[in-house]
Amino acid sequence: MIIDAHNHVEWHGYRADDLVANMDEYGIDKTWVCTWECPPREISLEGYAKAFAPDRIGMPLRDMVDAVDKYPERLVPFYAPDPRDPSAAEKLESAVDMYGVRGYGELKVRIMADDPDALMMYRLCGEMGLPVVIHIDITFPVGGVPKSRQTWYCYDINRLENALKLCPGTNFIGHAPGFWREISGENTVEEAYPGGPVKPGGKLPELLDRYGNLYCDLSAGSGYNAIDRDREHGKEFLTKYQDRVLYGRDYTDNRHQEMLREMGLPGEALEKILGGNALNLVPLD
Repeated sequence: MIIDAHNHVEWHGYRADDLVANMDEYGIDKTWVCTWECPPREISLEGYAKAFAPDRIGMPLRDMVDAVDKYPERLVPFYAPDPRDPSAAEKLESAVDMYGVRGYGELKVRIMADDPDALMMYRLCGEMGLPVVIHIDITFPVGGVPKSRQTWYCYDINRLENALKLCPGTNFIGHAPGFWREISGENTVEEAYPGGPVKPGGKLPELLDRYGNLYCDLSAGSGYNAIDRDREHGKEFLTKYQDRVLYGRDYTDNRHQEMLREMGLPGEALEKILGGNALNLVPLD
């Protein structure tokens, strides 16, 4: 079974019908459909205006629910209310009861990854058996200050480590540039998609070795780049952490699946990444 473990509806022009047709085209059996609840002031429309539906900023719960209602056998509901909302816990519990939400995602707001309100939500997710999909973006140059008031989300992988430590009963799925650049050591510049050979000493392998509740979401350009930039290392990484990596797209192309199939991974590892690990985290009803 092939599971796209990170996607959206009303995103880049794709509604529910379009997404399911696209899944059929690429042999994808199921897709985790995530929301993105974020105050409009925290979203840079310069980067996202054309990606959203014309009358929306962000990706609300209702769009996800309508899509899953239409295709319940193909789409899996995820929902992440902003943890700063005093009613966030009640909203999540209600969404699980009413809509069968299976995961908390994606969390993409301007907070530290170990924000106290977020920690309470993570712990609730652990109690409810919901994995947490967290978007960690590039925020500051290492050892420096931001060059502009740019959009940033869930700073940073070191804060994520604190959350992993404080919430051992919660499964976290890391995603986005600030997560994936840490596959390599010596990240000394503010760079979303670093190129060249992967260097020893990356924070990401260190965390995977230390915390069994951390998983990796290959979606978007960040996950693709982390493996593609150095395919020899990428194959070693995917083979070693074959139980902790999930195939996802966050878009509607097929480049991630093509790359994975080109790499000559062991068959068992490929099956786990393409769907087995997602099934372990979110079993079929």
